[in-house]
Order: sequence, then structure tokens, then C-alpha cells
Amino acid sequence: MQITPEKLFQKRREFIKLGVGSLVSSSLLASTLSALDFKEDLNKELELSPEELATNHVNFYEFSVNKAKAVRLAENFHTKDWKIEVSGAVNKPQTLTMEDILAFKLEERIYRFRCVEAWSMVVPWVGFELRALIDKLEPTSEAKFIKFTTLFDKERFADQAAFFPTLDYPYVEGLRMDEAMHPLTLMAVGMYKKPLKAQNGAPLRLVVPWKYGFKSIKSIVKIEFLKEQPKTTWELANPREYGFYANVNPKVDHPRWSQASERPLGKFFNQDTLLFNGYEKEVGHLYAGMDLRKYF
Repeated sequence: MQITPEKLFQKRREFIKLGVGSLVSSSLLASTLSALDFKEDLNKELELSPEELATNHVNFYEFSVNKAKAVRLAENFHTKDWKIEVSGAVNKPQTLTMEDILAFKLEERIYRFRCVEAWSMVVPWVGFELRALIDKLEPTSEAKFIKFTTLFDKERFADQAAFFPTLDYPYVEGLRMDEAMHPLTLMAVGMYKKPLKAQNGAPLRLVVPWKYGFKSIKSIVKIEFLKEQPKTTWELANPREYGFYANVNPKVDHPRWSQASERPLGKFFNQDTLLFNGYEKEVGHLYAGMDLRKYF
């Protein structure tokens, strides 16, 4: 597979402006996505992973550490009246509704996706650049990092209600401001031209294609602009294995397995892992001078 140049995104993206005052529901979002003028030849350089595999081979520990069980438990998850609280070093702190989120212009982006477990896929996401939201919120000069938080609701997430939860919830992730402002960083509301399923992070998730998948936090309810680097969930759980940056790097193995190769979903043979998941040309400058083994 070849790397999809960033200029292709600029040339081939298709937008739609959603009506003000729309009622947020899966059916509405589905009809919205069906109205998008998708190009059939969009980024053909990347072969899409089978939809059934990509939408069901998931890590969403809030439901379960077992992939199949997580999908089953996600069936009754609802996103009615979803809200995203914005706070911290911004001039316009506010609580966003999904109507606010869907007011941004949506586009399809086909990205590589690499899990720290050494499997990978290619996904057609639907969303908008995170920097569009950031610009609207007007962060102050003190904002150096962004912290994202997943929903905490023991009635909707089985593992959060467990006597011994797998992780210290709620799930938290973070980006440096320049990473968040990069044009490849996406806020996604759909995939495969359909609304996100619950097991894939409905109704709103982050997608950072050059980092391992656990950085692409799901079901976001809080966005905070911070002066200091936030401590993230996996970093707190096991800092020796899961660093803050989590950039895909074939030369930095996980302590328990190699990261030099990956298994694409639906494929029999492994393939070589690419630095920054194949996006080195686009994002390599963000880490110039950094020791990628130390800041892993």
C-alpha cells in the first residue's frame, strides 16, 4: 500500500453543511451521511479493510476487554442528549451538543489505523479536522495540550461498573497542541459512510492516524485545554509500555512483542510497519530533535 498524500485530501474532500436546529439521532446522521457526495475513486491508493471486520474487531474496554463481548454489550448503548464540555485555557468555554458538532462541514478521509496489538486496518472515516473546532473555541496562549475524556457511566459501560475495573476510568487521552492542530487529526462521527456504531466510539471520537489506536479516544464528553501535559489512562496504567506520544515506530518494540510488522485485518500475511504509520512526510517535523525511543 502507498501513503495517501495530504494534497489528495485537499483536492478530493467533499463537504456538506448541516441544517441549523437539526435533531440529533442515528437516523438523522445516517441520512446526512447518505447526502454526502462521496467520490467513488477517493484515495484508491489504500485498500479498505472489510467493513464487517473493521467495525467489530474493537478495543473498547469500557464495555469489555473481550472484543466480541464488547460488540454485544454495545448494542443497547444510546447517545441521546450527548454533550461535550469544553473548559480550560480557552476564550470560549462552553458545552457543545451534537447539533454543534454536526454544524461543521463533514468529509471522508481514508486513513491507515494501527493498533498497539500489532494489527492494522484501513478505514474510511467521516468527520472534520479538529483544528476547525479548536479555532472556534479560541484557545489562549497558555494552551499547550488538549485533554480528552470518555463518558463515565456505570449503567452504560459494564467494565466501569465491575468490582475490579480493568482501567482507572474515565478514560483520558491527550495531544500536544501542534498535534491537535495538524490537518490529519480528525474528529469522526462516522465510518464506511455510516454513523459510528457504539463499539466504534459513537457519537464522537478522535482519529490520529500516525499514532497507535489507543490515542484515538472514543465517546468523548470532555475537552480541556491545559498548560501542562496531562497524564493519560494507559500511561498511568503502565508507563513502561504505553507512552504519552504513542507514535507508530517499527524500531521501538512493545516490551512484550515486536512492532516491526503488523497483520492487516482480512489478510493472511503480515506486512512491515511504517514509521508514523506511513505519515512520516506529513508529521515527521513535529518530532524533529526528539528521541523517539525516550518519547515513545
